[in-house]
Amino acid sequence: MTKQLAIEGGPPIRERMLPYGRQKVADEDIVAVVETLRSDWLTTGPKVREFEHAFAKFIGAGEAVAVSSGTAALHTVMHALGVGPGDQVIVPALTFVASANCAVYQGATPVFADIDPGTLLVDAGDVEAKINPRTRAIIAVDYAGQPCDYDALQWLARRCGLALVTDACHSLGGSYKGCAVGTLADFSVFSLHPVKAMTTGEGGVITTEGFEAAYQMRRFRNHGITSDHFERAQQGSWLYEMVDLGYNYRLNDFQCALGTSQLTQLPSWLERRRAIASLYDTVLADLPGIMPQRVCSDVQHAYHLYVVRIDSARVSADRARIFAALRAEGIGVNVHYLPVHLHPYYREHFGTGPGLCPKAEAAYEEILSLPIFPSMDDEDVDDVIQALWKVMSAYAIGTQTAAFAAAR
Repeated sequence: MTKQLAIEGGPPIRERMLPYGRQKVADEDIVAVVETLRSDWLTTGPKVREFEHAFAKFIGAGEAVAVSSGTAALHTVMHALGVGPGDQVIVPALTFVASANCAVYQGATPVFADIDPGTLLVDAGDVEAKINPRTRAIIAVDYAGQPCDYDALQWLARRCGLALVTDACHSLGGSYKGCAVGTLADFSVFSLHPVKAMTTGEGGVITTEGFEAAYQMRRFRNHGITSDHFERAQQGSWLYEMVDLGYNYRLNDFQCALGTSQLTQLPSWLERRRAIASLYDTVLADLPGIMPQRVCSDVQHAYHLYVVRIDSARVSADRARIFAALRAEGIGVNVHYLPVHLHPYYREHFGTGPGLCPKAEAAYEEILSLPIFPSMDDEDVDDVIQALWKVMSAYAIGTQTAAFAAAR
């Protein structure tokens, strides 16, 4: 392998960029969508119910409510909980902005909790420290696909009379102590974006055990109206009433047809993600300067992301330089995420800033997401591994240079 880095003029490991994530669409998915496009119902039709039932069965949940995105799902849950002005919702700092924005949509204030530096999951102790009389809910984010410490979070929620919401947008197919993600909180929210475990193009799902809550959320996704067009057609009725201020958060029938088809393939895709992660685990155990996310023994990780931390004490380059060097080699690494409280909107409107969640801020400076998706073949995985060795070897310092040579 050529040692000169591509960023310095050497030949790259790959000519074509390998993305960090990508959808997989099979022939049967296309057939399902085309059949629906040729049917009488393109939206609010029978495929929506079919998908919701299939999703709930897959999870083992009582109800599943399909909406237009994971963000819409989070907002729908906040509305169902009655979160509003004056309320506070505790959210991990290391997450996508939607996890916090959903509270803001309802006029509430997100309160940011710090993370555990090893797992990168929300620190239940910091959550407890930030609970006060204005707190209405805790949003637990299964960062990268690893379920949080639900024993601790469930205990806190019960003791303090709070709603527990799982942002499971990364963790579809994961489990905690044998219990499926989607059954571990009052409400669980999933994303069906193309880089997630399965896709409907854009889309989201909420799982819950409450029939009344599910009915309310279905009404909210349909402008706050008591029935949709398909229901009125079945009833032979024209009358509908708007009883709440809702949104158009509907997921249409051909998206749901895609989702139902994708759901049947999800177990094999999860198996492939875990196989790729296992290959990375084996190699990174011997690669100085890289620290994978710590995985707890009592969980099954869904591996939406494979996240590592750069050990800045063992290499001469910072994360930004290593990021650029790996991209130059054709490896589409990414960073997930800038802590929410550091975004300009939150600094301006909520007075947040550096120092609020120091562990999340420190992790942000060192994390990288490696490519992982089901259609990656072993050659793709080997390219990632070769690029990691090439780049990290080039930036080794002191005794680490010998460590790299010994590891190879």
